[in-house]
Amino acid sequence: MADETPDLPAPTEREYITFTVADQHYCLDIQQIREIRRWTPVTPLPHAAHGVLGVMNLRGAVIPIYDMAARLGLGDTQPSERDVVIVAALDSTSIGLLVESVCEILTVKTDEIQPTPDVRSDATREAIRGVIAMDGQMTRILELGFIADRSPVAA
Repeated sequence: MADETPDLPAPTEREYITFTVADQHYCLDIQQIREIRRWTPVTPLPHAAHGVLGVMNLRGAVIPIYDMAARLGLGDTQPSERDVVIVAALDSTSIGLLVESVCEILTVKTDEIQPTPDVRSDATREAIRGVIAMDGQMTRILELGFIADRSPVAA
């Protein structure tokens, strides 16, 4: 007997958490976000990849903390108490993302998401899943796997 489960339609709206990195607007799918925390100092790791600030103990789990500005090729961040760490789920693990601030939750129709423009950069195409043009600003949708697995985007 064949599986008779009907195919569910693709969602027509998505929700994103927006945040700033080096005064630029980015976002992640809200389903990837586990929590948002104030910055607290991390434990540095010797020979860590560029943009890895160190590790943080999050309720017994040790998670890496990434400097989003450095990972995106926008310069290194000198963390301060005004900064925020977004804890996000990547596959079955959690990672922390150091950002300047968390802005808002955006609800966007999927047909309002524009593809990443062809800027002749493989790193850009891998890092940015799309662009949302809304209220006079451009918000880039980040590919979370790129942040944890790849070199920073060339500036």
